[in-house]
Amino acid sequence: MRISLSVMTQQQQALREALDQHLRGLDIETVCVEHPEVFTVEEMMPHVQHLKGALSKNLFLKDKKKKGLWLVTVLHDRQISLNDLAKKLGASSGNLRLADEATLLDKLKVTQGCVTPFALLCDQGDVKFVLDAAFLEGGHERLYFHPMTNAATMGIHPDDFLKFLKSTGHEPILVHFDDVTL
Repeated sequence: MRISLSVMTQQQQALREALDQHLRGLDIETVCVEHPEVFTVEEMMPHVQHLKGALSKNLFLKDKKKKGLWLVTVLHDRQISLNDLAKKLGASSGNLRLADEATLLDKLKVTQGCVTPFALLCDQGDVKFVLDAAFLEGGHERLYFHPMTNAATMGIHPDDFLKFLKSTGHEPILVHFDDVTL
């Protein structure tokens, strides 16, 4: 079942407003760049390449054998092997794959192209969050993610990002992607 664009846009707007309200409640300041909808990192780059900080690429994955769900957030230019990532996470090799859009919508309330760690606000504890350690250890002034829509990119300070994650009940699983061939 496909949701119409106008309904999805309204839902994205409502989710973005809920995110903004949640961040304000945590006393977290953000910066936001509005841009046309983008569905890949390549499409996003012309609109955000001027930003100082770490840009992200996000994958919503499912471990078929264990039925586990993973949100994986890495630096935008990382190349990821799902087999190697599965081994690193203790998932069955070859069984880690992109989750379908229905599961994404059910668990994180966003669609493909809008995947973001900010959507953990909607998770009821079903999703494990894997974060590229370089986001926290790279000395970045800001970390950039979509704010529940792929028509904008939001920047947040690393310490505030950790505060946000804690508020959602998610402890990030830090992976040093530079230490392994992924």
